[in-house]
Amino acid sequence: MERTMTVRDLCELHTHLLDSDIQILENLSMNLSLIADLNKANVFIDCPVREGRHAIVVAEACGHSVKSVYNHPVVGKFAYEAFEPAVFYVLRTGKDMFVNRALTQEGAMVQQSVVPIKGECNRVIAVLIMEKVIHEEPESLNQFDRQDQQNSLVPEFIEESIFLINNQNRLVYTNPAAINLVSEICLTDCVLGESIFDYFPGFADVLASKEDILMKEMNIGKKIIQIKKFHLGNKNSNETFIIIRDLTELRDKERELISKSVAIREIHHRVKNNLQTVASLLRLQMRLGAPEESKPHLLVSLNRVLSISSVYEIILASSQVDHVDLLELIEKIGDMIVHTEDQARQCLSIEYRGELHSIDSDIGISVALVVNELIHNCVKHAFKEGTEGKITVCLQKDGPELEIQVRDDGIGYSPAMKPSLGLDIIRMTVENDLDGEFSIQRIKEGTLASVRFPYKR
Repeated sequence: MERTMTVRDLCELHTHLLDSDIQILENLSMNLSLIADLNKANVFIDCPVREGRHAIVVAEACGHSVKSVYNHPVVGKFAYEAFEPAVFYVLRTGKDMFVNRALTQEGAMVQQSVVPIKGECNRVIAVLIMEKVIHEEPESLNQFDRQDQQNSLVPEFIEESIFLINNQNRLVYTNPAAINLVSEICLTDCVLGESIFDYFPGFADVLASKEDILMKEMNIGKKIIQIKKFHLGNKNSNETFIIIRDLTELRDKERELISKSVAIREIHHRVKNNLQTVASLLRLQMRLGAPEESKPHLLVSLNRVLSISSVYEIILASSQVDHVDLLELIEKIGDMIVHTEDQARQCLSIEYRGELHSIDSDIGISVALVVNELIHNCVKHAFKEGTEGKITVCLQKDGPELEIQVRDDGIGYSPAMKPSLGLDIIRMTVENDLDGEFSIQRIKEGTLASVRFPYKR
């Protein structure tokens, strides 16, 4: 006998959820029947799949006092955004959606409410869905009669091409967009009563599919179209909806964006190589011709160049074209400075705290300069020669702002200290480039420097 797939099985097979997230869903699924009984409805848990294009039902329950909306179990089936937009709206935004209409996997219209299920760090990991039958008489097919334009069920201004066909695959209804599509592709008029295969022979596989709801992308001539097929939830009829969306322009724009992305990555690659060349020249100068008293200044300049270069290295190593992960950038710069400037004594340690936040690469360059100066100041000024020390860098989001705190347990900052180029660079960069605020103060054990700026993705 085939083993029934559990919540954990489905999550591990189709999602990127953490073990703690799956545990939350398992616990909730154990109480799903109680929720269904309380609301006299069908209740489900849907999780986004790895590809992010649709969701999968990992648990379901139906109230004992009501008839189920579904004739068959739906656990393990996929939910598509085209038919259940509220589910994907809640998954993306984390906001509730109540009393929304949706089309079930079996083609029935239901009243649907959706709320988010959140895991660690307040991240939406799934949605809880409640569905109830809409107790209305099925709409008569004469509402699709093109002679009754004012009372048509489907608004005539919808951009998608809509075809309603009977069980003999003959056209019962078409909207203006469908008429235009047939005229454009087939160079003929669209006539009610004709077979849809007279216009689109390639739809045979779509209509032959036994799935109640089907989505497919295909090419017709020079056009790229998306087909959605579903049966009406009417027991007395065998009519089928076919909705066609023209994706040609969208796919052309996607190809243009891909070409631009390739060009942008190539530019980033060349900038990184140029910065590495500058860094190599500085290293060569330090080794061969620089006086000893000049080497510390050259090292500072070298670290600034490498900090900017780190932004481009992270971009090129990721799938994003023009964004950089801030925590990864901070770690890369911090490790570089501590390991470079502390080679003589090897007694400093650095720790990082925070969550992943993606920022625009232009902002990342400014942040890289600021973080470089802050950590460099700790290494150079906070600790006496031969003493052990610790530097802690904390990244946190506070409302609409990001805050970077750099703390050390050294001798402590004194306002009486003479101004330095590093602090001037920090203040100017934070105020002018990041539109933020910078503060530095002495604390009980060492120094705390803080940078706050608006979080712009």
